[in-house]
Amino acid sequence: MPTRPAFALLLDVDGPIASPETRDVAPEIISLLLKLATAGIPVVFNTGRSDEFIKRQVMAPMMAAGMPSTLKIHAICEKGATWFTFDADGAGEIHVDQELAVPLHYADEIRELVTTEFDGHMFFDETKRAMVSVEQHIDADSFEYRDAQQQFDSAAMQAMGRHDLGVERLDVRQPDSSETIDYRVDPTIISTDIESVELGKDLGARRTLELLASDGVEPASWFTVGDSRTDYAMADWLAENGHMVSHVDVRPGDGIPSGKSYPILTAKDLGLGREVIHDHAGLAFLRHWHSLLG
Repeated sequence: MPTRPAFALLLDVDGPIASPETRDVAPEIISLLLKLATAGIPVVFNTGRSDEFIKRQVMAPMMAAGMPSTLKIHAICEKGATWFTFDADGAGEIHVDQELAVPLHYADEIRELVTTEFDGHMFFDETKRAMVSVEQHIDADSFEYRDAQQQFDSAAMQAMGRHDLGVERLDVRQPDSSETIDYRVDPTIISTDIESVELGKDLGARRTLELLASDGVEPASWFTVGDSRTDYAMADWLAENGHMVSHVDVRPGDGIPSGKSYPILTAKDLGLGREVIHDHAGLAFLRHWHSLLG
């Protein structure tokens, strides 16, 4: 018979878990993640980050904090393009869906573009295996970065056109010569991801269910957690596929979508003020969920 925990956690990493300012994960967050997972609550990361980032910022601190030998954690990275499982001995095999990778010749051009024109504000993420990502330098001024990001995103779209690759960015669509769009330029508050349109937090949710099913785990319900509108795709997919789910938005200032079929929670539901966002809100919810275990 499958194991049926009361709920499972499907967590975006940047924002809810890792600080957008420092990229670090607070020790109490690491401790609570371990306590929840050890108590039988599935904890799965569903992120645009690379496996190297998860291994460095999440896995290593969990191991250092005393991860039980019987515990394993799944990580879906690059919005579903890569995934792996780790335990107290470290990371297992890294799986990569090469069919969803951005062409190498395009990645090479973007690397050169960042190095020659945008190095003062951002860097090329060499750890990505399928996506192409650039990220704000920690010491870069955020206002200046966002201006540079607009210029970079425009240059990235132009490069797509030169390679006859169809691309979209927000509401702008730029089809290839066969009128198709296979790629997306996706800006966040600290980065820009260039990726296959098939990638997304919904794909991460599907891979999560496959991994838990192989473990013989069928959660009775879910909490998905994110800090952007694209993170709602986790809850959308779970709800559309018959799962009971609530979504936690740790940065609701962008506006909460209407018409969703599932509950949407913010720090306000825990009696906290509007200023409690990002990993501070993530920490508050982890404390709350841990308290439910008795």
